[in-house]
Amino acid sequence: MRGMIERMLDPFDPDSFIVRAEVHILDIEPRISRTLELPMALNLAQLHEVLQAAFGWTDSHLHQFNIGGLIYGAPEFDEDNLFDSRIFEATEVRLIDIHFPYDPDEKPVTIIYEYDFGDYWRHLLQLERIPRQEGIKYPRCINAARSGPPEDVGGTSGYADFLDAWLDPSHDEHKAMRRWAGRKFQPELANLDAINKAIAKALRSSKGGYRFRNARPS
Repeated sequence: MRGMIERMLDPFDPDSFIVRAEVHILDIEPRISRTLELPMALNLAQLHEVLQAAFGWTDSHLHQFNIGGLIYGAPEFDEDNLFDSRIFEATEVRLIDIHFPYDPDEKPVTIIYEYDFGDYWRHLLQLERIPRQEGIKYPRCINAARSGPPEDVGGTSGYADFLDAWLDPSHDEHKAMRRWAGRKFQPELANLDAINKAIAKALRSSKGGYRFRNARPS
């Protein structure tokens, strides 16, 4: 069926397709993952906002996309040229600008999204182009596994230590970690409806770019 639909579509018309992104945080098992369906016109700044909303991050730290060794993000955060690589403007690159293979059997495009250079959360994105469905509003999350970690938990090793304390009532730090994470935090749960509402809100606020730029005083 999928092959039949693709043959009916114009392979050179970007409006006929969307991007499906299989995303998970590296070095955590079981995986914390999201399956996202994204419009081709989405730029990387908007993708950043989608990822923040999908994993429950609060955009409290720096981020960057690594695509084939080139770095994309918000260049104003490196005005003093402290980073090793030049940062290209994320709003100037859209998903449509990424080269996707026309053969569905080829490997998906892989990029890395890094968030919080202290905790160093690395997200692996595997992107493939698929036919757009009529009547569906994009972007959306269609599958989610596990809650995103709390901010400032100390990266993957810190999160493992946190979970040890959070799950074990006999642990010395159990009550402190429960208070710190808050009552709503449940590591094994991912509310798909809440994720999609957060994504929609983030994109409305981003206005085609980064939310933090819109929040600056005029």
